[in-house]
Amino acid sequence: MYNNLQSKFKELRLPVIVAPMFLVSSPQLVISASKKGVIGSFPLLNARTSEILEEWLIQIKSELPDQLWAVNFISHATNKRLEPDLELIRKYQPPIVITSLGHPGRVLKVVKNYGGLVFSDVTTVRHAKKAAEASVDGLILVCNGAGGHAGRLNPFAFAAAIREFWDGIIILAGGLSDGKDVLAARILGADFAYMGTRFIATEESFAPEEYKDMVINATIEDILYTDAFSGVHANYLIPSIQKAGIDMSSLKPRDSIDLTHATDVKAWRDIWSAGHGVSTVQKVLPVAQLIDQLIEEYHNALLSLNIQQTANGKK
Repeated sequence: MYNNLQSKFKELRLPVIVAPMFLVSSPQLVISASKKGVIGSFPLLNARTSEILEEWLIQIKSELPDQLWAVNFISHATNKRLEPDLELIRKYQPPIVITSLGHPGRVLKVVKNYGGLVFSDVTTVRHAKKAAEASVDGLILVCNGAGGHAGRLNPFAFAAAIREFWDGIIILAGGLSDGKDVLAARILGADFAYMGTRFIATEESFAPEEYKDMVINATIEDILYTDAFSGVHANYLIPSIQKAGIDMSSLKPRDSIDLTHATDVKAWRDIWSAGHGVSTVQKVLPVAQLIDQLIEEYHNALLSLNIQQTANGKK
C-alpha cells in the first residue's frame, strides 16, 4: 500500500513527530498536526473501547489520505487490548506504528505486510539493539527529561552510541520544546525530534484546562522522575502529586509494570506527566499556530547558525 513511504518525509515542513500522550493526544490533534506538515500520533488506548478506536481510525484516515500519521501500540502482555488493537492496525493500516513496553515482533509482521513503518521506544543501548535485531525501521531514543516514561541517558551520548551500530531512522526525545531544539536534534544526527510536552497546552489536546494551566505555570524544578506510580520511571508534575494529597516523602518504587493498577489516584489521569521542557510552554495555542511558531524558530536558528559560520569563515 505505502510505496516508498520514507520519500514522504521530504514533504514535511519540519522534522517533528508529535509524541503520543496517554489521555492527552486526540484525533483532532493528530489531524491538525499532520495537515500542518509534521507527524501527528496518538496512543491506541486513548480510545477507551475498540469501537471508539475504530471510529477514530476511520476519521483520521479520511482526513489524512496523503499525510503521515502514527499510532502508539503497547506491546506488553499486560495490554488487555493487545489482540483487538492489532487487528485494527491490520484493518486500517496506519502509516507508522510506534511500539512501547514490549518486543515489537508481533506488530512488525502486521505492519510490514502492508508496507508501513515501525518505530520503537528505547531507553537503553541494550533495548535499542534488541529492537534493531527485530528489524524495526526507527529507534525513538527516549532520553533524560522526556515527558511520560523516560530514560536516564544523555541525548548526546545516547545518539552517538546508537549510531555506532544503527544506520536507520533515529527520533530523539527528551526536553525538546522549540525550533532550536529541533535543529539541535538534527545536528546530533537524529532524523526527527519527538515533542510531547509542548503540545499538551494546545486547543486540540484532551488535557483538562487545569492540566494545561499547570504545564504553563511549571518550571523544570516542578518535574519529578519516579517509578512510584506505574513501575516504570516517568516524569510527573509535582503540583499534580501534591494536588492528589500524596505526601512526597511517602513515595516508594514499584517493582513491576502494572498498566491496570487500581487505586483512587491513578497515574496519567490524576498524576499528570510533563517533561523538562515545560518552561517553554507559555500559553494555550491551536496546533497549527504552534507548528508555525516552531517552524519560524527552526529557520531563525538555522539562519543564525549559517551567519555565524560565514562570519567565522571570514576571520
